[in-house]
Amino acid sequence: MSDFNPVILIPVYRHGKACAEVVEQILQYNIPIILVDDGNAEETKAYLRQIKEKHGEIELVTLAKNQGKGGAFKAGTIRAKELGYSHILQVDADGQHDSTKIPLFIEKAKASPDKMICGYPEYDETAPGHRKNAHKFANTWCAIVTWSGKIVDALCGFRAYPIEPAYRFVTKKIFDKRMGFDVEILVQLMQSGLDVEFYPVKVTYPSDGISNFHAFRDNVRISWVFTKLCLKMFLLSPVMLWRKLFR
Repeated sequence: MSDFNPVILIPVYRHGKACAEVVEQILQYNIPIILVDDGNAEETKAYLRQIKEKHGEIELVTLAKNQGKGGAFKAGTIRAKELGYSHILQVDADGQHDSTKIPLFIEKAKASPDKMICGYPEYDETAPGHRKNAHKFANTWCAIVTWSGKIVDALCGFRAYPIEPAYRFVTKKIFDKRMGFDVEILVQLMQSGLDVEFYPVKVTYPSDGISNFHAFRDNVRISWVFTKLCLKMFLLSPVMLWRKLFR
């Protein structure tokens, strides 16, 4: 693909210090970066300003109010399209993912430009049990609503998207802009016909890390997203059946 032009998109909420460390790690790959300030408090804003001052080539998008991961991804995607990028590599700001996998994901996105390239977690001993269970729950339901066994993990926030389908998705009505977003964009893009590949990414949960995931509240949100996705599946079932039979 001659016009392959990727950008790394990092939504940031409460992870200013960790984000600064992530940025320093990934600058070596010489890929443009868009940071999205998702309505942060002053402490995190100060970190983001320092990053921008130190690395002026980084694009910083600022949201006046917190809009959740989906809202931040939407703002970053719109800006990425405005700047002419062809692909987005979403990286979480908390530093949990192995950033050395960035070249692999960029390589795979370039080789398969019309696919999503998604990570699945390789956990170490720091992984909380409730996080593993949330992933298992989401993976099971994703298989149901997509009629596919391709989804290895539905919640890992380390992914590459072609800009055009990602842009079309974020500019329509999204069911959940918070913790259900990663599930929803993956499922809805697959329901629309976009294919996917998965590759492993090591995940570490530092003891002093800040988590924006709340087990009860966010599992309820994700369950509600799946309820809506199930309804959409029934509406799309003739199209999905046609794809299964003739593709």
